[in-house]
Amino acid sequence: MDFTFSKEHQLLRRAFREFTEQEIAPRIDEIEHSKSGPPADLMEKAAEYGIFGVPFPQKYGGMGAGETGYCILMEELNRVSPSFATVVGAHIGISSMAIYLDGTEEQKQKYLVPMAKGEKIGAFALTEPGAGSDAAATRTRAVREGDSYILDGTKHFITNGSICDVAVVLALTDPALGPRGGMTGFIVESQWEGFKVSKIEDKMGIRGSPTCEIVLEELRVPQENVLGPVGMGFVTFMKTLDVGRTTIGAASLGGAQYVLDRAIEWAVTREAFGGPIAHKQSIQWMIADMAAEIEALRSLVYRTAWLVDTKQPFSREAAICKLFGSEVCSRVTDKALQIHGALGYSRHMPLERGLRDARISEIFEGTNEIQRIVIAANIFQEHGVRIHP
Repeated sequence: MDFTFSKEHQLLRRAFREFTEQEIAPRIDEIEHSKSGPPADLMEKAAEYGIFGVPFPQKYGGMGAGETGYCILMEELNRVSPSFATVVGAHIGISSMAIYLDGTEEQKQKYLVPMAKGEKIGAFALTEPGAGSDAAATRTRAVREGDSYILDGTKHFITNGSICDVAVVLALTDPALGPRGGMTGFIVESQWEGFKVSKIEDKMGIRGSPTCEIVLEELRVPQENVLGPVGMGFVTFMKTLDVGRTTIGAASLGGAQYVLDRAIEWAVTREAFGGPIAHKQSIQWMIADMAAEIEALRSLVYRTAWLVDTKQPFSREAAICKLFGSEVCSRVTDKALQIHGALGYSRHMPLERGLRDARISEIFEGTNEIQRIVIAANIFQEHGVRIHP
């Protein structure tokens, strides 16, 4: 058993950290106060670094660094800017990934290659006003008309929706079958007539990551833009989310490590009752608990990434990554804020933003309640028992 990163992965981490510290960190306020996504020049620099194609093979314009390389990227980005990381994560982990997993070779050349190069930005349009955790309740319709499909419906809480060039969309093609053969994935271009951004969400956290509602009105999609087999879209979208959940764990790891580092620095420098608060047992135990959970998360994330890269089953582990990682990040951030006292509650300190940013990880890409259902279903299935939500 080898628990070390390869030299290539170590170099990748160094490059990603250099990018985040030199390019992103100085512009945190600019990113957070933008309603139209990260600055264009910053996105261009990210593309120059090859960030938008980290896990994909080089023949599709990517780095070929696999899931492990992608987890390293998300860990490093989240140390500095969860908002920027969310833009990148939605683009790579669920939008581009859906095309990589089930797209035709022609679709990969037309869409995945420019997306991996950062020339086009992607979005993943699954959630609807009445279909959040219950994705099987999707109501967006796709009706066959000649060699095209006409899409009508509303997609809600779509990350990158207002800045995307390409969106993968789940729609009903046979209401009688529903998710079991009646839902189909489509690759949609945002410039097509009938693709409309209706509103931008004003969120509590990750405020520099644009989230919007998309209305599809008689949107004509050519048959060649069907993603995967007709009727199997629900499978494609669930399979894609499995991969994305691993990197939610990696993102949570980066955020948790960042606030632990800040808490340690503060404990060493802040003096009270005649010396640094690091000498107080209450502070030591909080730091110890934070470090223990982070180390457990680190092992879980990279073992799961290894399972993905070696093409072994990973659905249960991915759900555990998302569940455990998001809750660890929230707990660690809360403890770090407590260690900082009233100053941690101040808006000019990064911990206040960190607490708001961390909270969404327990909700998006499948709530933690859904992760518990996935984990339990997987466990009982091994014992010959099928359970249903």
